[in-house]
Amino acid sequence: MKQIWILPLVLLAGMGLSVEAGLLGPLGEGAGQLWATFGIFGVGTLLLTFGLVFGRPRLGLMFAKPRWLLTGGILGPVYVVALTIATPHIGVGLTMVGILFGQVAASLAIDQWGLLGSARREVDGYRLGALVAILAALWLIY
Repeated sequence: MKQIWILPLVLLAGMGLSVEAGLLGPLGEGAGQLWATFGIFGVGTLLLTFGLVFGRPRLGLMFAKPRWLLTGGILGPVYVVALTIATPHIGVGLTMVGILFGQVAASLAIDQWGLLGSARREVDGYRLGALVAILAALWLIY
């Protein structure tokens, strides 16, 4: 496996999502779910703007791609609102395992059929077993 170095990055990113969920719950309860989402994306926008100002702009390359690829930008706020609403009611653990199950289920479908321009990767019994294990974890945490 040549890309083994990517796994720690992915694990840290997953940990960051759990921390984000833990932060969004109280923020959403205090300020409201949509204001909490706006605040999180506002901070993210500032950081990205800083990166774009000091990085080399590549807007031309981005807009040369099919426009439907940009619809992924809709999913970020939906995800953050879902975290903000769910976390205070069911906790960070159950929220994140539920999200993980949804992510893995959708990812396996994308891999199996090569959807959204991704390379096709066969979903075997091991991958389906992992999905079942996550479903079992969801049931056990609940």
